[in-house]
Amino acid sequence: MEAIRLFKSLNSEQRNTFVACFLGWALDALDFFLVTFVLVPISHDFGRTIPQVAFAITLTLMMRPLGAFIFGLLGDKFGRRVPLMIDIIFYSVMELLTAFAPNFTIFLLLRALFGIGMGGEWGLGASLAMESLPTQARGLFSGILQQGYAFGYLLAALVYWIVFPMFGWRGLFIAGALPALLVIYIRARVPESPIWQRNREAKQVARINIRAFIRQHGRLFIYAALLMTAFNYMSHGTQDLYATFLERQRGFGVSAKSMITIIYSLGAICGGTVIGFLSQRWGRRRSIILSAICGMLLIPIWIFAPSTALLIAGGFLMQFMVQGAWGVVPVHLNELSPPDFRGTFPGLAYQLGNFAAAYAAQQQAWLAEHFRRANGEPNYALTMALVESVVFLAIIFLAAIGREERGKEF
Repeated sequence: MEAIRLFKSLNSEQRNTFVACFLGWALDALDFFLVTFVLVPISHDFGRTIPQVAFAITLTLMMRPLGAFIFGLLGDKFGRRVPLMIDIIFYSVMELLTAFAPNFTIFLLLRALFGIGMGGEWGLGASLAMESLPTQARGLFSGILQQGYAFGYLLAALVYWIVFPMFGWRGLFIAGALPALLVIYIRARVPESPIWQRNREAKQVARINIRAFIRQHGRLFIYAALLMTAFNYMSHGTQDLYATFLERQRGFGVSAKSMITIIYSLGAICGGTVIGFLSQRWGRRRSIILSAICGMLLIPIWIFAPSTALLIAGGFLMQFMVQGAWGVVPVHLNELSPPDFRGTFPGLAYQLGNFAAAYAAQQQAWLAEHFRRANGEPNYALTMALVESVVFLAIIFLAAIGREERGKEF
């Protein structure tokens, strides 16, 4: 009932802003995850190994901090709205061009450029949404906003299921250009951040001084980046190679892979929404820690389940906890952020964490080649279980030593 009341408390401008930010992140994630479903056919087309093609994922993640920095600075200087529209157009065009990559080198270059666009979207969208929403509604809508990522994964699974059998992997990336249409909605319905607008009218929009930022907020920023490194190892470590694990180690085909990923994406969406909402009562750090503990306990049925039904249940519950913790991130980082750098701080900390975790998929693919099963095939299950056990412990520790700014007024 409280969640329903918070939904009803939003005015039309706040609803339009939130919908635009959610869709921007969801469609960004859709474009990113399409690659994870087609590592095998891309490797066949370009004559490369799966770890080599997985480097495209790594490269995208590595370039995201550059996008967060560029578009974050633009967002702090010129407002959140216009840089957000430019960013969405940019990453959509890069996605479309990927479909026509003539060779592997151009394919990698385009995925790197896409990473710049992907890196810029989250920080702008999260700051615009959090600055536009009522304080008491932040926890719930933080959880929903972050699940744009899981919703994007769900959309990627649906697009893969429908498009790939008929048009191959290149057809997926043509479909991935559709997010550009979202700009029309933002242009027509979404206002500028009221916090940034108020500061501009009061002539309080800060000049960007990197040296002063490091001196005043350097320790906080390093902490946020370390926390986001662990978070990104958690999400990418449980998602990026999961479709490959289902295909290569469990023997599932296109339809089964799609159905399983759709179900655990629904778990992610539910988890992010529920835990994000509860973080308004429990606190941000406590919600993260509880989610990480539960995730660690779920590892056996998530990856080693003997039956398909138990594997599906484990995947649903695992992503409920993983994205439950992630549901706290947009509001937590924006509350920790210095006010003058809210366009840059959350997004850059998040994407630097992505950069540090950029090798997650490639590392897991490499480790799987060394932890082989009895039949000589790569052991993706053992690799993913070991990596995620360490990652959950790191998140528990980092969340426990951090600050709590729940309910901070902007």
